[in-house]
Amino acid sequence: MQIQAWIHAFRLRTLALALSSIAMGAFLAAYYNGLRMEISLLAALTTVFLQILSNLANDYGDAKKGTDNQHRVGPERAVQSGKISLKEMQAAIIIFSGLSLISGVILISQATKGLSSEVGILFLIIGLLAIASAILYTVGKKAYGYSGFGDLFVFIFFGLIAVIGTFFLNTQFILPQIWLAAVSLGFFSTGVLNLNNLRDIENDRNSGKNTIVVRLGLKEILNRFE
Repeated sequence: MQIQAWIHAFRLRTLALALSSIAMGAFLAAYYNGLRMEISLLAALTTVFLQILSNLANDYGDAKKGTDNQHRVGPERAVQSGKISLKEMQAAIIIFSGLSLISGVILISQATKGLSSEVGILFLIIGLLAIASAILYTVGKKAYGYSGFGDLFVFIFFGLIAVIGTFFLNTQFILPQIWLAAVSLGFFSTGVLNLNNLRDIENDRNSGKNTIVVRLGLKEILNRFE
């Protein structure tokens, strides 16, 4: 069924990792007596939209570039299987880009009340960059995921921005110690990305997807654990 194909394409199991950074920021805000539940829920909703957007864009981009093929080790993708067409996936990417933007604007407008307009504009720019990053990881001629920059963007957006941003939008202040938690979640998220890329190292190399794992090589990675 088409509904099942879309649910599979959303890759809902990836949401737990994305939401863990939001949860960390919210827990820290609660510890410092600054938790606003409605803001945390809006941050979580926006993150869900962004993660699904990223998953759909990856499905679209890798399929269009031919990276999703019979040699891919991971779970079969929606476009790769033929259950969803490139045109349908493209439409879904536009829809979830819009949902991410709408949810993000509502979050920012509610969370930055009482603050200067510059703060709201800054978070709006960050939100637009997050949407662009979710799409351009594999989509386009200069997709940064194919040049080995995926780890950096995951560290920034799923670690630093997700944790610190959630904390600030709740409390409207920043503490130095929050960076430790943000860096920790950033490294954890990057580690999961590396594991996924390690699984597909041979096919990625043959498809021109030069992830950090491909650049280092399996032998070098194994040597680091000896």
